[in-house]
Amino acid sequence: MSRIKTAFESGKAFIAFVTCGDPDLETTARIVHAAVRGGADLIELGIPFSDPTAEGPVIQGANLRALKGGVTTDGIFELVKELRHDLSVPMVFMTYANVVFSYGAERFISACRDIGMDGLILPDLPFEEKDEFQPLCRQYGIDLISLVAPTSENRIAMIAREAEGFLYVVSSLGVTGTRSEIKTDLESMVRIVRENTDIPCAIGFGISTPEQAGKMADVSDGAIVGSAIVKLIEKHGKAAPPYVEEFVRTMKGDF
Repeated sequence: MSRIKTAFESGKAFIAFVTCGDPDLETTARIVHAAVRGGADLIELGIPFSDPTAEGPVIQGANLRALKGGVTTDGIFELVKELRHDLSVPMVFMTYANVVFSYGAERFISACRDIGMDGLILPDLPFEEKDEFQPLCRQYGIDLISLVAPTSENRIAMIAREAEGFLYVVSSLGVTGTRSEIKTDLESMVRIVRENTDIPCAIGFGISTPEQAGKMADVSDGAIVGSAIVKLIEKHGKAAPPYVEEFVRTMKGDF
């Protein structure tokens, strides 16, 4: 069974996103441990990219800080190896197709298996082009996680039927970032997903308060929180881990 499914077995899943290498990889390791202590059920690790098209200013800033600090894909792989010594929580990479291509797709995906990753999210990979990576992901036991957005409309059912790991439901149009209100008709999107797959679905983009997280968890199988965590890291730097732990604990409280 996919380890990702275990994240959803004991109720609604809280998924925490962290940009690797912001402010440095050592702090990233401590932040991941802190998020797990706070109750995170799955960790999404962002591999920085110079042109992160799906990201808003908060996560773009984290990407730039990490890259300026000299973070590399190999360094991030080493980080995950270290984390796997004492963490069994499911972990997925979030990055861009160009990062995988430039590293070498088979080399990248086989390394994911070797270091203990569970899945891969490529927000700039159109569903119709996923065959560039899907066979390799299946060969090496890595779930290629699909996204559905409000604009997916009649494609939601098709994407859901082929989903692996979990389905990432994008809550609103535009880029990542905290939002004061999420107006998308998520219930109808999730209903189409449920009619076409028993793979869990989690909602992300714009969730920044416990109330929002609770609402998203009410209509789906979990909530994904990124920018709000990255903002804390930007504010506190190397001192961020206890703040992240408390934030995750508070956010999870409404589940």
